[in-house]
Amino acid sequence: MARPTRLSGPLVALIAALSLGAGSMAALGTSPVAAADTTLPAWTGGINLYREGTFTTQKSWLWCTAADVQIIHNIVEGATDHTTTGQRRYFAWMRDHNKYVLPESAGVDPQGWTAGLRHFVDDRYRLVASKSFDAALVSAVVNLRRTNLPVAVAVAHGGHGWVLTGFSATADPLRTSSFTVTSVRVVGPLFGLQSKNGYDMRPNTKLTTAQFRGFFTAWHYDPKPMIWDGLYVSIQPIPPKTAPVASAKPAAVAATPVPTPAPTSSPSLSPSPTAIAVAAAGSSGLIPTAVPGDVPVAANGPEPSLLMAILTSLAILAIGAWRVVGPIRRRRR
Repeated sequence: MARPTRLSGPLVALIAALSLGAGSMAALGTSPVAAADTTLPAWTGGINLYREGTFTTQKSWLWCTAADVQIIHNIVEGATDHTTTGQRRYFAWMRDHNKYVLPESAGVDPQGWTAGLRHFVDDRYRLVASKSFDAALVSAVVNLRRTNLPVAVAVAHGGHGWVLTGFSATADPLRTSSFTVTSVRVVGPLFGLQSKNGYDMRPNTKLTTAQFRGFFTAWHYDPKPMIWDGLYVSIQPIPPKTAPVASAKPAAVAATPVPTPAPTSSPSLSPSPTAIAVAAAGSSGLIPTAVPGDVPVAANGPEPSLLMAILTSLAILAIGAWRVVGPIRRRRR
């Protein structure tokens, strides 16, 4: 990421427009109950996808998103890759897929991050930009539960990237939209390189929603305005048929909210052990879930099948109109 005076590098990308397009509509589907998948783990009050051996520390101050991809790949594939070569490969590939042209010190933007997760882990990953913390949290846990895949989140105003590996809730989001999130499980790739002001804690740390709110903050990048300013950015695995969670309750919040940890100045490429790292983060945003408060991320146009259906319908209408108007014009002659 870039090195602003606050922990907020470019971590989120491709909300090309803040309107729900045809491609986004194609992502909507049935209700949480109808979407229940019997192949998913049984609900026991929560889900935790983390397992020992999957965590890896980022090998560079700039490679938080690359390390996140490596961690998520390890979790999903049952792998134990902790190589520098792997992270370097992910970082370079994702930078080539950034939305913005950024110096190497600015790392990977969200378009690149999402593209990396889709290419190296699972094609269902999409960028979701939400108007509020509560909406972002609800959509994240719903899609984690529906797919049994981790969620990537932009923390520290987009200056760093974490992985959401689990959560606890008052009810199963797979069976009902009436639930409250009580805690989350997070993994931060800075652990082993630095642990300061919460960046980063031991892998599989449990946080209350109020504590998580202090880290999962709205995007803000000082060097220049970006289209997701003020939005909560996450990269979520979205099933082909995902429904709105219209009545989902906001995530539980403690009576005394935990303030955002105070960031320190960004490090150089060879920071002191106490310097806070500004890690790279990015993602190729496409279609979000339609959760109240979420800002739709414009797709790269309608899905091919949807586009073909639209063109076919227009052609049929045009032919029908010509069959009606043609004879009338000939009679008038």
